[in-house]
Amino acid sequence: MENKYGIKVIAGGACAAKGFSASGVHCGIRRNRSKKDLALIVSDTPCNAAAVYTRNLVKGAPLEVTREHIAAGKLRAIVCNSGIANTCNANGKQVAEETCALVGEALGIPAESVAVASTGVIGQPLELAPIKAGIPVLVASLCCDSTSAAEAIMTTDTVMKQVAVSFEVGGKRCVVGGIAKGSGMIHPDMATMLVFLTTDAAISSEMLQKALSGDIGGTFNMLSIDGDTSTNDMVLVLANGQAGNEEIKQEGDAFDAFMCALNTVNIRLCKMLAGDGEGATKLLECEVTGAKTLADARKAAKSVICSSLVKAAMFGADANWGRVLCALGYCGAELDPAKVGVVFRSAAGEVEVCRDGAGTDFSEELAKKVLSEKEIVIEVTLADGEASASAWGCDLSYDYVRINGDYRT
Repeated sequence: MENKYGIKVIAGGACAAKGFSASGVHCGIRRNRSKKDLALIVSDTPCNAAAVYTRNLVKGAPLEVTREHIAAGKLRAIVCNSGIANTCNANGKQVAEETCALVGEALGIPAESVAVASTGVIGQPLELAPIKAGIPVLVASLCCDSTSAAEAIMTTDTVMKQVAVSFEVGGKRCVVGGIAKGSGMIHPDMATMLVFLTTDAAISSEMLQKALSGDIGGTFNMLSIDGDTSTNDMVLVLANGQAGNEEIKQEGDAFDAFMCALNTVNIRLCKMLAGDGEGATKLLECEVTGAKTLADARKAAKSVICSSLVKAAMFGADANWGRVLCALGYCGAELDPAKVGVVFRSAAGEVEVCRDGAGTDFSEELAKKVLSEKEIVIEVTLADGEASASAWGCDLSYDYVRINGDYRT
């Protein structure tokens, strides 16, 4: 992919940017020894940092500790465990703080320059002993490949998720990359799942926060798997400036280039997360055009993606377009149902199922073929304005209940 900023998708993830290394190991938090459960991302040099978090009132202790450590806008490393969320634990904050201290000691950096995250079962105690034993191995395993770290943060994920892009700022080649985890309990509010982003671009902490906060409204906050907002959601970005560009301190062409690169990475991660939803067989994307305002477009797109009835219909390859209209009707956006159009599109073709709020004479056979593909786009035209938005999700299969029926036990 290329555009005016020279943005290209490249190989790698959180280590594609200069000066970053990562590792992932099994330390014993999870009983299955084949599952990595402790991850580390480190920069050779101090980084400017920014983050967004869940707005769920029930929050994991690691979020509280990371908020405190990132308050000055600086970080150097991220440590994350999987298997146990370290949420609703009496000594949760202590364990999170001691984990940062152990990483700091092993790396020779202050504990306050380490961010900490956890994902897994809520309310189960997290013992420090396996983490303490695993950190020396974790540090010794650091390398310029984030694959093992991406694997170590997975829970019910079936595939690891990482992506990176390169772009140009002031004649300097820069990179933004990252890893993510998330398969269930995904319906974000200011953040989503766990996403760790890195860049070698030089950008101030203030502008980094502005970029991240400004981007998630149209990316991670437009993603939903099951309507449940997690207690441990966090998106964290580190910028070490090793690309050598003039530091981005204000809005302008350089900031726009960075925003475009960040958005490209985040959209790709959104699609990976949606396609790997718990029990999912299909990636769904709802594209809304012709809305009166951006807020209306986003409400409409996300309502369609979140509808259990739409999701179930997509699982069954049933062109039940009335469910799309139903979801639009209660989304809270200002729209005229008599103007709505709906088209289902995939690699197998496209079929118009609704025009001006009423059904069309479409081929059920073609619709079945279109909706039997792995990736489906639901095009919604509101014909009321110029605003547009996209949202991502997945179908609702029998396996979602099976996975979550015995997740803890």
